[in-house]
Amino acid sequence: MMPTAFKPLVHGIFDPATWTVTYVVYQREGGECAIIDSVLDYDSKSGRTSHDTADKVVGFVRDHKLQVKWILETHAHADHLTAAPYLKERLGGQIGIGANITAVQQVFQKVFNLEPEFKTDGSQFDVLLKVGQHMTLDDGVGEIMDVPGHTPACVAYQFGDAVFVGDTLFMPDVGTARCDFPGGSAKSLFASVQKLLSLPHDTRLFMCHDYPPNNRPAAFESNVADQRANNIHVHDGVTEADFVAMRTQRDATLEMPVLILPSVQVNIRAGELPPAEANGTRYLKIPLNTL
Repeated sequence: MMPTAFKPLVHGIFDPATWTVTYVVYQREGGECAIIDSVLDYDSKSGRTSHDTADKVVGFVRDHKLQVKWILETHAHADHLTAAPYLKERLGGQIGIGANITAVQQVFQKVFNLEPEFKTDGSQFDVLLKVGQHMTLDDGVGEIMDVPGHTPACVAYQFGDAVFVGDTLFMPDVGTARCDFPGGSAKSLFASVQKLLSLPHDTRLFMCHDYPPNNRPAAFESNVADQRANNIHVHDGVTEADFVAMRTQRDATLEMPVLILPSVQVNIRAGELPPAEANGTRYLKIPLNTL
């Protein structure tokens, strides 16, 4: 449980191109803040990056005179590139991710046959965060929760009554994340969800993505009571066996995310692009007939 209780202010910036929500979490105007799961705009047709979405974050932080202490990733995303280095350059802060990112780096170093200089020790990030480790925002204290399943390195961040769940949960009418990436596990995801849903019923849960069905507006805040009553995959009464069977069957029908190849290569580097080659250009790899 949290060492101190507080109700942080949360501002979400939704990127419709990747269905991703970036959060700015803070206690007061002019205080310290954390940025969670940022987005670097990427045009897959041209291979060009841009910063329109990240600049919205920069604008919000500056408008509210916030001091960035943390730039956090819930995991190495497979559906969007992180803008963490761009935000750090403009706003400061430390880039943090769960300590198990090293396992993900080891897998994808082999998948992409990355350069020999690429390290799989997580040293690309400023801080590797361990379960139960505390983070402060002014006089409020946050904590890291281990929630593997979608990937083996997924974490959630709890600041007071707000938990940022990454891809562990979606809005109740969307369900839960896939578990068929390397190291993923439907059994582990079920246990992670139960951990989140054992929190007090009024705990606010903030999703990293929303994929709105039935043309409803994008939404990204729920709570434990709503999830337990209404989540289409893990509402109360769903057993582990039920969930694993559903998730395994469903995952077998899903296509790979559109941006998985560029996203993973960049995100395991803490958002830095691959090193330039002899001609001064940076390149991403596309492994053929492997994923």
